Amino acid sequence: MAERIRIRRAPGTWVVRAGGAVIGETREALELSEGELPPVIYFPREDVAMAFLERSATVTNCPWKGEAAHYALHTKSGIIEDAAWSYEAPLEPVAAIAGYLAFYPEKATVEEL
Repeated sequence: MAERIRIRRAPGTWVVRAGGAVIGETREALELSEGELPPVIYFPREDVAMAFLERSATVTNCPWKGEAAHYALHTKSGIIEDAAWSYEAPLEPVAAIAGYLAFYPEKATVEEL
């Protein structure tokens, strides 16, 4: 499956919004495509308002990417549980996503400006 994962720089400016606020904006996004799944945009941590994110107890494992830590998002509207995930020590074939966060589409809006 690792050969079916592609990571490329996502051209343009990308923004993530949740709870009525802009959580991040970047021109350095990565797009990860995995098989037939929809592509996922990953944001560099330095372009995300990390003060609004808190690591949760949720950890998932992907045999091709490794262990994913999850983050709750604190907004003025409340807490959005497990809104984001990060492969903090990804497996070698996807090492490019280390230090990046992705957001669940049902919990945050990610779009190109």
